[in-house]
Amino acid sequence: MRDHAAAAGLERAVIFNTCAVTVEAERQARQAIRRVRRADPEARIIVTGCAAQIDPARYAAMPEVDRVIGNAEKLEAASFLPSDTTPIAVNDIMSARATAPHLIAGFNGRARAFVQVQNGCDHRCTFCIIPYGRGNNRSVPLGEIAAQARALIAGGTRELVLTGVDLSSYGRDLPGKPELGQAVRRLLAAVPELRRLRLSSLDPAVIDADLKSLIADEPRLMPHIHLSVQAGDDMILKRMKRRHNRADILNLTAELRALRPGIALGADLIAGFPTESDKMFAGTLRLITEAGFTWLHVFPYSPRAGTPAARMPQLPRSLIRERAALLRQAGDAAVIEFLDSQVGRVQDILVEKAYSGRSVHYAPVRLAGGSPGEVLAARAMRRDGPVLIAEAAV
Repeated sequence: MRDHAAAAGLERAVIFNTCAVTVEAERQARQAIRRVRRADPEARIIVTGCAAQIDPARYAAMPEVDRVIGNAEKLEAASFLPSDTTPIAVNDIMSARATAPHLIAGFNGRARAFVQVQNGCDHRCTFCIIPYGRGNNRSVPLGEIAAQARALIAGGTRELVLTGVDLSSYGRDLPGKPELGQAVRRLLAAVPELRRLRLSSLDPAVIDADLKSLIADEPRLMPHIHLSVQAGDDMILKRMKRRHNRADILNLTAELRALRPGIALGADLIAGFPTESDKMFAGTLRLITEAGFTWLHVFPYSPRAGTPAARMPQLPRSLIRERAALLRQAGDAAVIEFLDSQVGRVQDILVEKAYSGRSVHYAPVRLAGGSPGEVLAARAMRRDGPVLIAEAAV
């Protein structure tokens, strides 16, 4: 988008790539749009992303906005050219026009970069509006992923993160229907210079046998798996239309620990889903400890118009915020416990900025040496709040 805007001569353009996951994300986007217009009345403001895709008229009606561009159109150079026609360029994201994710040329020399290998989702969880902003599942062919990886590594990247809206569904739309595990294995074989690889959030219901084998045996695949769990109560999971239950999560996390002792596990959790009782919430809170999750992404439930959950009996916003705070507190305690367990251990640290980086388990680390992009063997000496303090190992 930055390149397209520059090519179109938009020297004073501000592009908002909006999110639609929660009501709060949209509120903050509109607030930021108004703030930018006040700060620079002459800037050309372009709004795109999922919120704009789902409800383009709402953003086009804002006097601060000059143009609204859809999620497919934002990847096309013509969308940024001056136009005297309609201020809205948004087409049906579910149509064939919604192509596979576009790969990008570089990440400005960052040590860790993201490669979107999958977009869209074929499932319809009752709380989620995102398929209507991203469309159905589609994947990037492996050859293109390998080419992107090589380009990023040549530009100084040392760690790649494969991402997608529903990453576990990778390959179902490709010839031969390769699963995610096969794609990861082939990528690592095709790009031997790739030193560290991570995966973004995975659906616990779809982790294939090949991927489990890699988790067990492939040192370049980092010992850090994040799961899209959402809740720890079976009735709430059923009402969410998830494809796993509580026992599935406990069995999977136990299996992952057996495959890769010491692995760090993360989870997405939603607080205050409609009809969630105190007992149901307590099950989710207990799951953090029982499953051994360290890194949490906690979302207060947000009703999205057009989703089945928005029509269910809602909880008070104050109670939702209270439950989200309790989940975050449990997550903070889990982080402290995990970091304390790492003190005294030597592991490879990816230096991302001067004096800071990430461990193989994704723990934040401060250290006295190393240059950005370097992978440095270091010993964790102590914990300072939610950060490990490390020194280069001799």
